[in-house]
Amino acid sequence: MATLFVATAGGHLTQLVDIADRLPADVDGVTIWATNENAQSRSLMEGKTVVFVPEVGTRDLRGALRSQPVAYRLHREWNFSRVISTGSALAVGYLPYLAIRGVDAHYIESATRLTGPSVTGRLLGAAPGIRLYTQYEHLAKGRWHYAGCVFDRFVTTKQLETPKIRRAVVAVGTMDDYAFRRFFEALAPILRPGGVLERVQGSPVETLWQTGCTPTDGLDIDARPWVAAAELDVALGQADVVISHAGTGSALTTLTAGRLPILIPRDHARGEIGDGHQPLLARELDTRGIALHREPDTVTVDDLFEAAAYRVESSSSPTPFKLQE
Repeated sequence: MATLFVATAGGHLTQLVDIADRLPADVDGVTIWATNENAQSRSLMEGKTVVFVPEVGTRDLRGALRSQPVAYRLHREWNFSRVISTGSALAVGYLPYLAIRGVDAHYIESATRLTGPSVTGRLLGAAPGIRLYTQYEHLAKGRWHYAGCVFDRFVTTKQLETPKIRRAVVAVGTMDDYAFRRFFEALAPILRPGGVLERVQGSPVETLWQTGCTPTDGLDIDARPWVAAAELDVALGQADVVISHAGTGSALTTLTAGRLPILIPRDHARGEIGDGHQPLLARELDTRGIALHREPDTVTVDDLFEAAAYRVESSSSPTPFKLQE
């Protein structure tokens, strides 16, 4: 049985990799991945059979339609019996086409969607033959089934003593079309050389600044727009504290590395993101006790010490994702 996993690079792909590891093993199956190419996806797909496909932008229906010849070519080569996607718009170009051709199609909505389906989810909900899943039980109704959540395997433990913060990671994910200057303006005075944190604890802090497309001129930080997933994983595992935008992929990667993230959501009203899902996710993970939700104008050194006092553990045998048959 050949399975196609398809997702847009970034948080959608990070979730799909996590979910794929929690699906029942198919000993005789062949697994093919389709995603767009960037530094994160190249690193994350290392060792997998992957086809890098053209990117489909948000609400880009023409781009989705242009994906169908690629879906045809891949299906002709591999004869898929199953396709699984976590979105976003890339899923629209593959799932309906393959479902019409008899492929068992599954769409798992992103964990960012706490109030209802995304635009992609609504479009796929109108297409025949696609099984639909939510990652929150309260949204399971009609055609939408609860299959599990990528965040349900994490628990936190507080250390007896708060360690000094020697290493920090500050990251905003792989978005290349939305800047988040407020985020870095708030954190630079705290974490740059000679900043508030170094003065408070009396020792230096080594900070990895992953800045994406955000201009950081005048902030006196060592900005790196993109960091390969493998390198970032190592940095997260070594960090005492991690501060990131409230993206699903960033939160999931940080938790997997054993760190409690401080999540600062982007603001849709300020043009920092395409919709208002990040504040909802930050509050949800804060309520679960696996993140700290803060705003750029409220984050403090004490928040960094609080996050550094926790370690996150992940179940070695998380509950499998349950897809409909």
